[in-house]
Amino acid sequence: MSALVHQLTGSAIAVGAVPTILRLGWLLPQIVVGYLAGKAGSSMPFYVIGAFGRTLAIAILATVLWLGGTAGWSFTALGAATLVLWTVYAGLSGIVGVPYNDIVARSVQSEQRSRMLAWRFFGGGVAALGVAAIADRLVRALDPPLSYAAILGIAAGLMLASSIIFVAMGEPSRNAPAKSTASFLAYLQEGRTVFRDDPVFRRFVFAQWAGGGVLIAAPFYVVAASEIRIGLENVALLLAAQTAGALAANPLWGWWGDRLGKLSLMRGIAIARLVPPVALLGLLTVPTEAQGSLVPFAAVFFLLGAIANGLTIAVIGLLMEISPDDRRPAYSGYFNALTAPAFVLPLVGGAIVSVLGVVSVFVISAIAALIQVATLRGQSFVTGLK
Repeated sequence: MSALVHQLTGSAIAVGAVPTILRLGWLLPQIVVGYLAGKAGSSMPFYVIGAFGRTLAIAILATVLWLGGTAGWSFTALGAATLVLWTVYAGLSGIVGVPYNDIVARSVQSEQRSRMLAWRFFGGGVAALGVAAIADRLVRALDPPLSYAAILGIAAGLMLASSIIFVAMGEPSRNAPAKSTASFLAYLQEGRTVFRDDPVFRRFVFAQWAGGGVLIAAPFYVVAASEIRIGLENVALLLAAQTAGALAANPLWGWWGDRLGKLSLMRGIAIARLVPPVALLGLLTVPTEAQGSLVPFAAVFFLLGAIANGLTIAVIGLLMEISPDDRRPAYSGYFNALTAPAFVLPLVGGAIVSVLGVVSVFVISAIAALIQVATLRGQSFVTGLK
């Protein structure tokens, strides 16, 4: 999506908006869904709305890009339409978060969750490698936006299959009735109490704020590629390297989370997040023979893929671990709403890149990674989880 928006708009701010829209769209609806799912006592209906709704949004985006590309619409118009439909997709995706966490936590025991998530990402990664090979051919054979329309069409088909399979598994019964509040205002007040009185939850929120700072550079890895003479026609190869990294690391993350603990995994991932921005700073600021070569840049994307899956496994696993069984939808809603503001930073990063250049966001990302490492060493985590 970053590569698509970069080619359609040429705007660093628009590129920065891509992950910001995705993260805010994912996080903000969850405060409402957490309340409604707790009130209803059932999570699957909300999963159905979000999963099939986001699939439809991506299918519509693919159609618009294809029709616009064949009809000769301006890239400016297509860029605007892409961002609008991306916003719709992100908001619908956010509906899925709370029910997914709740259903999985009730279906899989704590000591098996990290491996379950690792297997989930492994299977998806294998499929993604095949898609990356197809995408590489499409990007080279078709001009944008037609190539991206075809890739998004494939994505919509896979998302539809995923939604059908998950819904077909059904929702397990609860061991105890879900605890719900009488009103949405009381639910929000309880969230404030949880943040104030639960030191482990509060420290985890602080760590996630720092993690949002790390992501300020996320959409600009592709932009950095063009600055060191790597053409955007290679974006599918970089995607393949990222997917390969995710596949290679999945067994490690699954074993680590279940054997050494979710907090230990989260700490390890936080340390690993220092490496990609520092590596990019080296590639961007030190003239070397490597500039213009795919090899070092593909290595960075390989590591980004490995870290991304580990981060998701760690965050979901740790959130499930610290959430009471009868309040899990509410805790998911509180956590994601409280951490949402941090994910505006990639959009801020676009403005920073426009003024100071792309190097600046990688410096900020590295500093934020250091802050996250320090936050996860806090005493409240040690006493609350170890």
